[in-house]
Amino acid sequence: MLDSSSILTHTPAYSQVNGDPQVKAMGKFDLVIRNGTVVTVADAICCDVGIVGEKIVELGQSLADGSNEVDATNCFVLPGGIDSHCHIEQKSSAGIECADDFYTATVSAAFGGTTTVIPFAAQHRGQSVQSVVDAYHASAGPKAVVDYAFHLIVTDPTPAVLENELPWLFNNGYTSVKVYMTYDLLKLSDHEILKVLQVARREGAMVMVHAENYEVISWLTQRLLEAGHVEPRYHAVAHAGVAEAEASHRAINLAHLADVPVLLVHVSEPEAIDAIRMAQDRGLRVYGETCPQYLFLTADDLDRSGMDGALYCCSPPPRDEQAQSAVWRGLQNKTFQVFSSDHAPYRLDETGKLAAGPNAPFHKIGAGVPGLELRLPLLFSEGVNQRRLDIHEFVALTATNAAKLYGLYPRKGSISVGADADIAVWAPDLEVTAQSALLHDNAGYCPYEGRRIIGWPTTVVRRGEVVINNGNLLAARGSGQFLPCASPELAQPTGRLVDAVNPQKNFGAHLLDRH
Repeated sequence: MLDSSSILTHTPAYSQVNGDPQVKAMGKFDLVIRNGTVVTVADAICCDVGIVGEKIVELGQSLADGSNEVDATNCFVLPGGIDSHCHIEQKSSAGIECADDFYTATVSAAFGGTTTVIPFAAQHRGQSVQSVVDAYHASAGPKAVVDYAFHLIVTDPTPAVLENELPWLFNNGYTSVKVYMTYDLLKLSDHEILKVLQVARREGAMVMVHAENYEVISWLTQRLLEAGHVEPRYHAVAHAGVAEAEASHRAINLAHLADVPVLLVHVSEPEAIDAIRMAQDRGLRVYGETCPQYLFLTADDLDRSGMDGALYCCSPPPRDEQAQSAVWRGLQNKTFQVFSSDHAPYRLDETGKLAAGPNAPFHKIGAGVPGLELRLPLLFSEGVNQRRLDIHEFVALTATNAAKLYGLYPRKGSISVGADADIAVWAPDLEVTAQSALLHDNAGYCPYEGRRIIGWPTTVVRRGEVVINNGNLLAARGSGQFLPCASPELAQPTGRLVDAVNPQKNFGAHLLDRH
C-alpha cells in the first residue's frame, strides 16, 4: 500500500505535452485515460476514455493516441463527484461567515474527487432572492475551480418572491429550493411551506427540506439552559431525534397533500429514515440524503474537554452507533438517493463557532462541520472497500443520482459519450490518514482526524482538463463554470392526490396549482 506521503512523491501517471504542435496534431484525442476500469451505475468495463475538448467522445479498447494521457492501470475510472449539499461563502442567519470562500472550498472539493458542487444562494429575511443569486455569482465566478450550480433557500416567501422571483428563477437554471422547519430566522410555517410547494409543483422544481421540529428544540433548549446545562454536548440533547422524526413525518405529509416530490436532507434519525422508506413504499416521490457525519461521528464527539466539542456541533447532530447502523442500512436499501457533505465550515474562534464568545452556550455555537474533501474517500473506504456498498452504488450515491435529482443529467454524473469529461481516477488501495494538515479547506480542523482511509482519487479531470494530479493542483482560479439546471423529471408530481385536493372527491374544488 501507498501511504499519504506518496501522493506527493510518486511518479505522476499523467503525461503532458507542452508546446509541441506536431505532437498535438498527431493525437486524435486531447486526453486519453487508459487501462482503467470505467464504472457507471450499471457497468464496469476495462477500457480507455477518449476526450476531445470538454467532452467524452469515445469509450473503447486501445484508443488512438491522445495529446495528453493518464495511465489508470489498476484503478477505477469514476464519474467526478457531485456534492449537492454544501455551504460556501455563506453567511448564517446569525451573521457568521463560512470559513471557506469559493476558491478554498472548490480546491478542497477537487482534491477529494468532486468536480461539481451545488451550494446554496441563501435568502435572509427582507432580501430579494434574485439579489442573493446575483451576489453568489459575483463571488463564485472569479474563484471556483470546479463547476457549480445553485440551490435557492427561501426564508421570506413574500408575494413578490412567490409570484415573480421563484417562477423566473425556476425557469432560468435554478431548479431546486430549500426550506427550513427550524431556526428562529429561517423557519417557515407549514402554511408557508405549502405555498412554496405549490410554486415548485407548477414550475417543476425540486424541494429540499431541513426537517427538525422548531418547537421541540426550543422547549428542550429552554429547559437545558434553565438547569445550567450549557456545554457543547447539550446541542445533541436539544436537537433530539424526536424533533427530526416528527418533522420528517410532517414534511412528507405536507408534500403528499400538495402532490409535490420532496427531498429530506442530512437525515440522521432511524425513525426519520423509516418514514422516508414507508413513503417510498407507498409510491410517493420522497427522496433522502445523508452525510458522512452520521456514519462516522456520534454524540459522544460533542462531549470533549473545554470547547473542543463545539467542533462537532451540527444540525441534526450525530447520534449513536444504532443510528449509524440505520444510516448504513438506508444507503444499502436505497432509502437514500444522495450522499452529500453538508460542508458547513466554521473555525473554532470568534469568526466562526465562537462568534458569541469563548464560552458560548451550546445554542449559540455555529452549527456545521467540514466535509467536502473527505466525503468520497470516507464512503469509498468504509463502503466499497468494506463491502457495505458495491462500486455501482457508490457512483449512484455520489454522482449520478444527484445529477438526476437536480437537472444536470446526462451532462454530469456519468461516463458516457457526449457527457462532460468529469472523471476521478481512484487508486483503490492507496492508504491515507485523515488529518487537517493534508486537507485544503479553511476550517482549521478535521472531524475525522487520524482515521485510516483506503482508496483515494489521484487524478481528477473537470471538463477534459486535468485539475488534480498526484497531489498537485493544476486548475486556474475561476476556471469552474456555472451550470444552469433543467427541471428534473424526478420533481414532477405523481398525480396521486389525497381526497382533500382531488376534485373528484372534494366536491369539485380545484385547490392545487396546475402543472
